[in-house]
Amino acid sequence: MSEGFTLWFTGLSGAGKSTLAAMAAAELRRLGYRVEVLDGDEVRTNLSKGLGFSKEDRDTNIRRIGYVCRLLARNGVVAIAAAISPYRAIRDEVRQQHARFFEVHVDCPLETLIRRDIKGLYKKALAGELSGFTGVSDPYEAPLTPELVISTDRETPEKSLARLFAGLEAHGFISRNGAGQ
Repeated sequence: MSEGFTLWFTGLSGAGKSTLAAMAAAELRRLGYRVEVLDGDEVRTNLSKGLGFSKEDRDTNIRRIGYVCRLLARNGVVAIAAAISPYRAIRDEVRQQHARFFEVHVDCPLETLIRRDIKGLYKKALAGELSGFTGVSDPYEAPLTPELVISTDRETPEKSLARLFAGLEAHGFISRNGAGQ
């Protein structure tokens, strides 16, 4: 069994966290790794149902995701978290609780996110119809020293995935030969 770890995607809504998480999960499974994805939207529906969007509730949500990732990773699973996780202190707290943690800042300029705005959330937030929206009326604190920064406005998802896997391999998290190599 290969050694588990946590792969943590952080970034604003619409930046590409879920897309990259799904692509990474598929490729890791193809290489023989055991993988679970904890997507922020799904976690809020299930594990964190009832939490709001206050700072305290957001911190609780990220701690819960981190806890589940830690349980999975210590049992040989690659735990992939794709959550906005806007506050640096909580991400750093979660990092400290993991033996093997790889943080990816999925970066994308607000102007591009507003153009993409598939869910219409930025439009509502900018119009004042949605309060406490990260990146508009609530802060997003970018990581200071992530293992990798992916700029989704400048490269294709395939190029981002290739850079991610190069980084995972360079840091000793995976082998391109597959799990157990």
